[in-house]
Amino acid sequence: MPNISETYIENRERVQPDDTNNYASAHGGKVVKWMDETGAMSAMRHAGETCVTAQIRQLDFEKPIPQGDTCVVESYAFAVGQTSVRVRLRAFREQPRTGEREQTTDSIFVFVAVDENMRPTEVPELTAESDRCQRLRQSALEREAD
Repeated sequence: MPNISETYIENRERVQPDDTNNYASAHGGKVVKWMDETGAMSAMRHAGETCVTAQIRQLDFEKPIPQGDTCVVESYAFAVGQTSVRVRLRAFREQPRTGEREQTTDSIFVFVAVDENMRPTEVPELTAESDRCQRLRQSALEREAD
């Protein structure tokens, strides 16, 4: 059975001028796109199937990501339904020269696994046997309860 750690993905996008709004920070829509793409990869890694976005929950933009910084998206599956995978997503601004990070965005996305005909298909159980897996799941469940 797959475990939470096996679904953990971290992606990076450098915030370029084409990615910004009038305030020289990452446009919210770009950040959501990057989160959606990374979240789908975590969901697919768990399901072993194509996964499509079904719901975005509790999307909170806490701070901007300035042009020139890197947007780091952290993603992992933490719970499943019969055909769905719940994924915790957080975005961070990261200074390219120092690696200094600050959380900017937090959310839970729900993805549905689909077969080649785009029909929902069952997903396997998700285990949390290691301490790391349990910490990740607990953090996501606390976020979901907020």
